[in-house]
Amino acid sequence: MAMGFSGASTKSLPSQALNHHGAWVYRVMLLALACALVQPAWSAEPPKAVVDPALAMLQKIQDAARKLDYSGVYTYQQGGMMVSSRIVHLVDGTGERERIEMLDGAPREYLRHNETTQCLLPEKKTVLVERRRGDRFPALILGEGKAIPENYHFNQKSGLSRIAGRECSVIELLPKDGHRYGYRLCADTKTSLLLKAQTLGPQGGVIDQISFNSIQIGEKVPSAQLASSWNTKSWEVIETVMTPIDLTKSGWRIPFPAGYQAVTQVSRPMKRGQVNQLVITDGLAAISVFIEPYDTERNSPLFNGAVSSGAMNIFRTRIGEHWLTALGEVPPETVRDIAEHTEYVPLPGR
Repeated sequence: MAMGFSGASTKSLPSQALNHHGAWVYRVMLLALACALVQPAWSAEPPKAVVDPALAMLQKIQDAARKLDYSGVYTYQQGGMMVSSRIVHLVDGTGERERIEMLDGAPREYLRHNETTQCLLPEKKTVLVERRRGDRFPALILGEGKAIPENYHFNQKSGLSRIAGRECSVIELLPKDGHRYGYRLCADTKTSLLLKAQTLGPQGGVIDQISFNSIQIGEKVPSAQLASSWNTKSWEVIETVMTPIDLTKSGWRIPFPAGYQAVTQVSRPMKRGQVNQLVITDGLAAISVFIEPYDTERNSPLFNGAVSSGAMNIFRTRIGEHWLTALGEVPPETVRDIAEHTEYVPLPGR
């Protein structure tokens, strides 16, 4: 989901353990998310008109996140980690404007105007710029989302709940197979804005969650809150360069789990060479596959295996002269199957 690297206990895959667990997780997530928030933001186009009642309700939640003015503080919990952020979202004559400030850990700010996002890194006096649609919590749908009813059972719960002082209705989306987790959503009864989202494990337990602690919706949100707290006049500005690619034409055979479709295939320059990224989604869950060069001097065989944190699962394996890393808020078997069944067949002349 757009909610995040989405509680039940955290458990690693039954594969080779990673001795440098923390360092490797940090490295992979840094590569995976670059300047994303704790929750990822994937390219997402507004869904087309829908008739399915479940998808229509999810579309109302998505529209509320994009079209309403709101500000508040939300907390994201992944396993034993908790991170709070302050968000301000306004819609004016120029489109959507958004500012997100991380309140825990290293200082970070994210300033978005429609499809352009600036990530402020104060300790490096650097601004990273990315130009693509990036929907985060409280947005919900990734891509068009038309296949969501095919992959999830929709359940409207009776009664109301209460989050951040506002009443909300509870919706459950339960997976039809083992390639994805379930979700429990709580949407504001007056505006349909998503107030809380939980990722559910196979037994129905909460794996991770994101929820507003305080929220203000409507015209009383002051536009002055969109201004950054940092003076970036002398900071270095770096724009992310991403080139569209077709991994199949490069010789890669990457299997998709049932119900998933590709939404992004790009190549980006990194210090260790070009890194290719594939993003697939079923409308709610997203999986990223990263392919980078194998370096015999820098890599270790201990870095071949799996790690988990909350709903986030990562599996890494070597394929020829490449490292392949699959990660996403999906069951561990899903990313492991992708990595272990991927094949690279070099094309003639390569």
